[in-house]
Amino acid sequence: MKAHRWYTPWLLIAPALIWLAVFSLWPAINTGVLSFTNVHTLSGGQFIGVHNYALMWHDPLLRDAILNTLIFMAVCVPLLTFLPLLLAMLVQRTLPFMGFFRTVFYFPVIASAVVVALIWQWLLDDRGLVNGLGKQMGLIHSTVPFLTDRWLLLFSAITLTVWKGLGYYMVLYLSALGNVRRELHEAAAVDGAGTVRRFWAVTVPGVRGTMALVSVLIAVNAMRTFSELYILGGRTGGIGGQDVSLVMLIQQAASGSDGRLGYASALSVLLFVLTIGPLLLLARWNRRTD
Repeated sequence: MKAHRWYTPWLLIAPALIWLAVFSLWPAINTGVLSFTNVHTLSGGQFIGVHNYALMWHDPLLRDAILNTLIFMAVCVPLLTFLPLLLAMLVQRTLPFMGFFRTVFYFPVIASAVVVALIWQWLLDDRGLVNGLGKQMGLIHSTVPFLTDRWLLLFSAITLTVWKGLGYYMVLYLSALGNVRRELHEAAAVDGAGTVRRFWAVTVPGVRGTMALVSVLIAVNAMRTFSELYILGGRTGGIGGQDVSLVMLIQQAASGSDGRLGYASALSVLLFVLTIGPLLLLARWNRRTD
C-alpha cells in the first residue's frame, strides 16, 4: 500500500482553515486591536489604551444591557431547559396526528426571527390583536403597554424567545430520550415509582448531558439576543432605550457615518468574555459527570 505524504491531510483541510482564518480568526484579532483605538467609520484613529474600557463603566445603557441580559438568562434558561423536555416526552408518544403536532411545534424554529418579531409587534401593539380582543371580551379595561413599559417589553421579548426556541430544543431532547432505556422506567414502575418520580429518577439522569448542552446554548443565545428587543422595542430599545441588549449597544455604537468603531469593538470584547463563562461551566460540568 502506498503511503500518503505528510502534507496530504493538510491539503484537504486547507480550504476550511483559510475560511476560518479569514472570516473568524482575523476579524476577532482585529476587533481586539480596534478596542484600544478611537477609530471611527470614515476616519482613522490612534491608540488610546484602555480608555474605551474605562468609558464603558460610565455608560448607563451598558448597565441596563447587562441587567436585561441577566434577566433574560435567569428566565430563559430554566424555561427552555425543562419545557422542551416535557414537550419532547409528550410528542414521543405514538398517538394519532403526533407527526402533525411535531411539525407545528417546530415551525417557529424555521420561521425568520425578524418576521416572527414583526408579527408579535403587531399582536402586542396598543391597537393590536391582544389588546383588542382583551377589551372586547371584557378581560381588560385599559390598554396594556406591552411595547412601551420597560418591564413588559422585556418579558414580551422573553416570551417570544421561549416560544420560538421550544421546537429546536425539543428535537435535541427527542434524540436524547431515545437513549433512555425503557427497562429502567419499567423497573421503576415495578418498584412503585409514579410518573413524577420516574421523571426525576430516570428521565432527567438519562438526558443530563443534553440538559447541560441546552442550558449553555440558551445562556449564550440570551447574551446575543438582538432581533426580539430590536423589533419589539421600535429599533431603539423601548422608551428611553432601557430595553437594550449588548448586541444592540454594539450596533448603535458602530452605526452611522460617525460610528465609534473603537468603542463598539470594546463592547464586542466584553460580550466575548461574558460568553466564555457558560462554555467554561459546561466543560467543568462534563468533567464532573465523566
